[in-house]
Amino acid sequence: MQYRKNRCGEKISALGYGCMRFPQKNGSIDMEKTKAQIAFAIKHGVNYFDTAYIYPGSEEAVGKIMEELGVRKDINIATKLPQYLVHSNAAIDKYFKEQLSRLRTDYIDYYLMHMMTDVAQWDNLEKCGIRQWIDDRKAEGSIRNIGFSFHGSTDMFLKILNAYDWDFCQIQYNYLDEYTQAGRRGLEAARDKGIPVIIMEPLRGGRLVDLLPAKAKKLIAENSRGWTPAGWAFRWLWDQKGVTCVLSGMNSKKMIAENIKTACETRPGSLTEEDKAFLAKVCQAIRENVKVGCTGCRYCMPCPQGVDIPSLFSSYNSMYTERKAGGRHEYMQTVAFRKEPAFATQCVRCGKCERACPQGLRIMDLIQEADRAVRPLPYRIGYAVARKILYR
Repeated sequence: MQYRKNRCGEKISALGYGCMRFPQKNGSIDMEKTKAQIAFAIKHGVNYFDTAYIYPGSEEAVGKIMEELGVRKDINIATKLPQYLVHSNAAIDKYFKEQLSRLRTDYIDYYLMHMMTDVAQWDNLEKCGIRQWIDDRKAEGSIRNIGFSFHGSTDMFLKILNAYDWDFCQIQYNYLDEYTQAGRRGLEAARDKGIPVIIMEPLRGGRLVDLLPAKAKKLIAENSRGWTPAGWAFRWLWDQKGVTCVLSGMNSKKMIAENIKTACETRPGSLTEEDKAFLAKVCQAIRENVKVGCTGCRYCMPCPQGVDIPSLFSSYNSMYTERKAGGRHEYMQTVAFRKEPAFATQCVRCGKCERACPQGLRIMDLIQEADRAVRPLPYRIGYAVARKILYR
């Protein structure tokens, strides 16, 4: 495994384990499979595990598995304060103590202010006494490094980056998002300040692998390098000096093994100019077809009216990155035949989804556009009839 260092010189594996999408069984985390995969990753050098308060069951699973494996001192646990729920100093303490309990530990290696999008959120935390709270937790050893995860504009990222003496930060970054969100400018600003950068969404929620348009898949398959789509995406990131650790939501040993191999092989500056030009062609092929830049993070959920926004956008994009019939079939399977309806027509434009969206998408308008595409009139009629039969 390749390792890069934090501000104190401690080693962080170049590949980090994203703990939001563990294998599922009967609607909950498959603990046996997850434990085996985590053990495999640790054995092969992965030492950074990223979870969050709002990831269903994730903190509890990480805590239980690390305790059973007896590896707490060998790994780094990163988790996140749900700052959007905090309105008092007591609330900060409440969430933190609950997280320590879930994780079965008395310290967090890397603690983040979760999903920062505006410096006003940091201002709110300051009013709640966050600076003194951090100082106290660091002094007692229950927090070792403090940082923030970010979704928003580059300018806002720079404001938050400069608002506090952070130990690290976490950004969405990949070859398709090079100049959006924090972007390359944000990455380099953090690097210039000596702040390690953790990368999330390196595959854009899988869109740079499984949901690549046929043209992009063909380009990659025919390239003489012989790298997989994921291999290209990870190499592009590890090629950059400012990247400390790249998170991957891995849920199979095959995926873990491939990513570890890539992490071991790639060093900063290893991509050639020809490689970079090739990825530019892949980007162009992708942008020809994607309709909505949704990563499937589900921060917009739950919708108060029950609309399944991520599933709708996934189906809509599938219509154009794959084929129309396939996208509509996906929608039929994931949304149309549920007992509780989850259609875009239920939207009352409350705006909750748009305020929560890390990508800043115009969700209220886009779901109507997507709904018209995946549910043209004949489909609406067919779904209505089928639902009456299924749930009479």
